[in-house]
Amino acid sequence: MASKVKGSSTNAHNLKALASYCDVNETLLNISQRWKVQILHSIFTGLQHFSQLKKAHPSLSDQVLGKRLGELVAQGLVNKTCITTTTPVQTEYSITCKGKGLLTVIFELQTWSKKDWAAQQLQCSSL
Repeated sequence: MASKVKGSSTNAHNLKALASYCDVNETLLNISQRWKVQILHSIFTGLQHFSQLKKAHPSLSDQVLGKRLGELVAQGLVNKTCITTTTPVQTEYSITCKGKGLLTVIFELQTWSKKDWAAQQLQCSSL
């Protein structure tokens, strides 16, 4: 799950119910966390270091960036490599095949959104 939810809460029950109805709900919950897709896309475009990602997203706090990078690594969307031949040791992030696959789907969703969702919104607003 995207965040820690008390197991006995109504929210936890609803999340389990939604996940059992459709696997996509769990996926959307995991990727919809603030900044996650933006960070993944930035790594895809070649930003490999924490400082580069921070510079690209100045309103993103260090704490959230670190947390999201950890989640992306844990989910297998990003690789984390420690470069020990430099002083100080550097950490590089790179996108995995799984991460590229997810971005392919997100790019398709973006295309659909611009074309079909925008057209639907125009139709609905004229009613």
